[in-house]
Amino acid sequence: MTYDLDAPVVRRRCATALAAHPARGRFVALAVGPADPLADVARTVERQALGHDATALAFENSPYESQSLFLLVLDRDTGLPAGAGRVVEGGGRALDDAPARIGRDLSAIVDAHGLHDGGKIWDLATLVVLDDDAGPLLHRTLLQAGHRAGVRHVVALLDDRTHRDLTLLGVPFTALAGAEPAQRAVYVSFAEVEPAIVAQARRLSRPVGPFAGEIRARGLRRLLTRRTAARVCDQVATGAGLNEHIQMPGLERRRYRSLKTKR
Repeated sequence: MTYDLDAPVVRRRCATALAAHPARGRFVALAVGPADPLADVARTVERQALGHDATALAFENSPYESQSLFLLVLDRDTGLPAGAGRVVEGGGRALDDAPARIGRDLSAIVDAHGLHDGGKIWDLATLVVLDDDAGPLLHRTLLQAGHRAGVRHVVALLDDRTHRDLTLLGVPFTALAGAEPAQRAVYVSFAEVEPAIVAQARRLSRPVGPFAGEIRARGLRRLLTRRTAARVCDQVATGAGLNEHIQMPGLERRRYRSLKTKR
């Protein structure tokens, strides 16, 4: 496991994955487990995006590695990653760090969002879009993976850009335990995400009227941006033109182990 792959190694691993992926088109997406060779590609993107030291980041994330699922979008044109993400089953660092950041006890957070109901919890630990054209596929992969994994609750400590992008997509975040966001400490019920994105697509498709999030452009550019955002929301919600580019070997292996255990 490493957070600091050399560029030639990144290229080789991406080339291998692209050659094996059955879908054609510019972008392909995968959800892989923590021991997959592509997981280190995602870790390297994560480190570069965060700007952290590789050794320090490996130490900080060591308690969460075995519960991590990595999302990766690859670009056939460049042969490189175009986006990456990590989710951590069980709440990860979001639940570990949130109490100190927002001034709420963990028990208060659990009670506020019904996290004690036995439903699967994901910490949306990182989500990095390196190419805006890859954003819809990365977001759709997150949705598909959540459905496949049976996720019920999502918690996160988001940076401003990720919070802004996901809010414009329509994700109905609420402040964790009602506290004003400290580093955007947020919660969302996974079952509410897709319907909310559908509703956001409808709102944005109209030339005027309220919508979640913000578009800073003005005049004609604002209208064009609004229409583009509506199309993105519709695509992410329905998977049209995206689902065939997604593979989730990390979840398939976990699902197979679960079936064997039940037998």
